[in-house]
Amino acid sequence: MDYATLEPSLYTVKALFILDNDGNRLLSKYYDRELYPSIKEQKNFERNVFNKTHKADNEIAFVEGMTVVYKSSIDLFFYVVGSAQENELMLVSVLSCLFESLSQILRKNVERRCLLDNMEGVFLIVDEIIDGGVILESDPQQVLQKVNYRADESPLSEQSVAQHITEKLALTTNVLQSAKEQIKWSILK
Repeated sequence: MDYATLEPSLYTVKALFILDNDGNRLLSKYYDRELYPSIKEQKNFERNVFNKTHKADNEIAFVEGMTVVYKSSIDLFFYVVGSAQENELMLVSVLSCLFESLSQILRKNVERRCLLDNMEGVFLIVDEIIDGGVILESDPQQVLQKVNYRADESPLSEQSVAQHITEKLALTTNVLQSAKEQIKWSILK
């Protein structure tokens, strides 16, 4: 038995994608570059997943050796993919957080047209939930707070997206400045 594959890892999510009711990709993020390195392979995998799940009434599937949790809403299918050994509850928590966060910014109207109209918010939400395959957040209220969205506001505006990016940039700049100071003082000692 290969014990290396059973080692716990922070990199729990291999991919996340949203398809329409025809199986067309609306959004996809693959976090394991070795899994499906080309877009053609990714789309083939998505097609296989869609064909296995779009008429099923389950919430979990095993496709091509991967654990896939999914949810559908009106004309959208949401998928979170992990390895075969991955904890399904962790993947479901990511899926639920994604769906509930999107439901809030789309004002409970989780459908293709609204999703496409608010893609910048969708990408911000995905990036707040998962970073490089590592689950950062599973509480939709925390995610919405981080992307600076309030239920009484209109959907994310360019200003709130710009503000979010500016805050992230400022944080990164502060970390870099702090690192420079530490290096400078360690050299001077």
